[in-house]
Amino acid sequence: MLRRALDDSYPEDVRRHVTDLTAARMCANACFRFAPAFLATIAAGQGVSLDRIGVALAVSEASGLLSPLTGRITERFHRRTAMVAGLVGVAIGALLAASSTNLPMFSCALIILGQSKMMFDLGLSAWVSDRVAFERRGRVIGLTETSWAMGLLIGVTIMGLATAATNWRVGYIVGAVAVVALAAYVGRTLPEDPKGQTHADRLAAAGKIARKGWVVTLGVFCLMAASQSLFVTFSGWLKDHYGLSDTGVSMVAFGLGFGELVASLSAARFSDRWGKERATGIGAGLMIPAAILLAFGAHSALWVGLPLLVIAIASFEFAIVSVIPLATEIVPGAPARGLAITLGFGTLGRATASVIATRLYVHHGMAWPATMCACLASGMVLAMWRANSMARV
Repeated sequence: MLRRALDDSYPEDVRRHVTDLTAARMCANACFRFAPAFLATIAAGQGVSLDRIGVALAVSEASGLLSPLTGRITERFHRRTAMVAGLVGVAIGALLAASSTNLPMFSCALIILGQSKMMFDLGLSAWVSDRVAFERRGRVIGLTETSWAMGLLIGVTIMGLATAATNWRVGYIVGAVAVVALAAYVGRTLPEDPKGQTHADRLAAAGKIARKGWVVTLGVFCLMAASQSLFVTFSGWLKDHYGLSDTGVSMVAFGLGFGELVASLSAARFSDRWGKERATGIGAGLMIPAAILLAFGAHSALWVGLPLLVIAIASFEFAIVSVIPLATEIVPGAPARGLAITLGFGTLGRATASVIATRLYVHHGMAWPATMCACLASGMVLAMWRANSMARV
């Protein structure tokens, strides 16, 4: 289906497998995104408060500091091997989360799930980077990044409905089964890497991270922390202030996923045309007014706060999809390693935000996490302004 968006100038193997790989990533993303979207439900099931499970989520997010190591390991594997291993690890992590009986066990499960998803993501992005030039890479990555939105739009919604009908543990099991099925399919259909793309070849071609790369990395820290400030608090906000059930939260997740899908497709269309730095800055810039208005209108009415939440999350999606091609270039010759470094800092940002935002919400309500989102998004805008200036020098 997605191959229709790629003309004949793109490599045939990219066009042939883009839909399959995007579907696999959608299932992995659904397992990964389930916990933040249903954090209040999982907290109740574990018998703990929202801010306590927020700390557990932060610990798992902090494991993102291992991402550079995961990137080095991924560069040693065939791209197909990295992707299949990542999917299998996601399934294992989801099943461990489903069987967890305490917060430490739940945190360990999320760490396994998160780092396994990272391996799959790095393998996929590197597979695209090996085959598509940087100037045209934004479209392909934008298409595969629709999996982030579809993971919420379809995956988390289905897992959420399973949760509403049974419990959150069954929700994780549903996700794990889908991931295992896609792992088997990818392993059977994706061809091996062509000659000239072995680990030795990539190691010989790899350079060092450029100064602009550190600017991009710092910006991604701010951007992902900004989005996490809303993600870990919105379900509690909807339940506490508007009385939504798990089914209602699932419907909101569906709406957020639809907004992200539109944003991903827009990034696929415009990021190459506008320039990656400019497109990323525009996305982050749109988050700022949406989050500020949400801070002022969070407690007034659902019809006021909910559209602002959708706009903020969709704007984040546009920005993160646009910045990923930049991340694949910050270490010349080693796209997986460059992306791993960038996302490692990004997950550190999410970990930091998970602790601060949930505590702000518990003690002060939704206005403070929304304000935090706006401030952090401003950091990404400044980073992209600086990166764009460095690109012109």
